[in-house]
Amino acid sequence: MRTRHAFRGFTGLGFLLMLFAQALAVPSAARAHGDTVKVVVTGQRDGHITTEITWENDGDAVEETVAATVNATSLDRTRSMGPWRLVRAPGTRAGWMTAEVLAPGTWKVTVDVGFPSLGHGEAEVAVPVVDPVPPSALTPTASVPAPVPSAPAPSSAAPSSSATRPTDPSSPSPSLGVATGGGDRTGWWTTAGLVGIALVGAAVGLRLRRARAGRH
Repeated sequence: MRTRHAFRGFTGLGFLLMLFAQALAVPSAARAHGDTVKVVVTGQRDGHITTEITWENDGDAVEETVAATVNATSLDRTRSMGPWRLVRAPGTRAGWMTAEVLAPGTWKVTVDVGFPSLGHGEAEVAVPVVDPVPPSALTPTASVPAPVPSAPAPSSAAPSSSATRPTDPSSPSPSLGVATGGGDRTGWWTTAGLVGIALVGAAVGLRLRRARAGRH
């Protein structure tokens, strides 16, 4: 029984010592980072206000979600924008930015952080005027390929005289002329032969008549 009561007492004492050690560890970690955060307004990106928030003492990035308010006032105090909250900038550890966009102009920007520790920062931020992109620049245009020089066509043979010279309907074609000339010559020789035969026959007949007359 005594051993069991002693074990219970030792266990309770160890648990109290563990809680005391954790309580000491938390303030020491907070003291390492510092009691405040450092806020630097770095400018703007496409109208979004950009900042860097780190711990004041060691410069480490704040891992916790930052609760902050952002306000912007024009230099002539005629316009004001906010309050806005900060969201973590993509691809950075200490970068924070607004989801909203500032209008073109020069602004005095103030950032007040309430968690995980207190912090304050301010700066002048200039947002330039961006000319709108004309619709013609947004419409893709198909590129026209450069004309490819074509190879020269092979020169054709010289045209024949019959193809280039117009044909006179009244004049006979060369082929018809040759055929006609040959036909005229053949007819001439045929007529001459007939005449010769007739003359020979007439001479023979005349001789026969003379021979008969001499006999009588």
